[in-house]
Amino acid sequence: MDVIASPSTRKLALELGLDIEELAIRLGRNTISQDDLKQKKVLITEGVTSDALKYWDVDHTRWGKIKTEPLNKTASVALTNLMAANKIIPSVTHHDSGKIDRIEKLRKNLKNEDKKITQLAFHVLVLAKCLSSFPRFNSSLSTDFKHLILKDYINIGIAVDTPFGLVVPVIRNVNLLNLSEVSQKLVDFADRAQRKRLRPNELGGASMTISSLGGIGGESFTPIVNPPEVAILGISKMDIRPVWDGEKFIPSAEVPLDLTYDHRIINGAEAARFLKYYTTLLDRPEELVLDRVT
Repeated sequence: MDVIASPSTRKLALELGLDIEELAIRLGRNTISQDDLKQKKVLITEGVTSDALKYWDVDHTRWGKIKTEPLNKTASVALTNLMAANKIIPSVTHHDSGKIDRIEKLRKNLKNEDKKITQLAFHVLVLAKCLSSFPRFNSSLSTDFKHLILKDYINIGIAVDTPFGLVVPVIRNVNLLNLSEVSQKLVDFADRAQRKRLRPNELGGASMTISSLGGIGGESFTPIVNPPEVAILGISKMDIRPVWDGEKFIPSAEVPLDLTYDHRIINGAEAARFLKYYTTLLDRPEELVLDRVT
């Protein structure tokens, strides 16, 4: 990756011990300034205090043989970002579940028409609709924490698990895409992420991120907000659950949802309303996406 930076910026990066290429990937662009470097250094130095480091200052060889493995660039970027998120953001996670019987039926019908659509594609479009209706979820705090930046665009980040770490490519202007286009982008990103073929302009700038463990398992988890975003949606594995219809229990396909949010911007009632609206849209996918299928 060719990073554009002035000689003085490169010199400062050496003095601070920062990797310009790594920072460019994290920011999702190929230009780096001295301000970018200074802000990055603050996040690193404030992320872990010297007093806290004592818990890692252990001679592990006292208990047996060990080997040391260096973190790759992707893992190093994630490490810094997660430390900053954990230190700065007062986060809360709201749990709920949504019925997806109608989504699964619609997917089956589309498959019969040779249109293979993943469940995740529906989630992306539903989230885009929710962000349009709840603009505070599509915002970021200014660096001085005095202003809220409300975004007119809707870009959805997709956390992708790869052999070399977690990467988050971003589907841009989701509200302008149809179901097939979203599904194609998901397949393309997943493929190129595994081969380290994502471009810098495909990273960064998300309105909100989806972290889906549906293909692996689990009933719930607590995803960590990816700053400067103010919320993240976790999706766990679909399960068949008994639901009382007033007379008897009937089987229902449901998916666990975990919404972690920055409590400085979003309160509990807003989060509950957001997920309630989300689950309502999941239960009537035809109204939202049928006219978008091509």
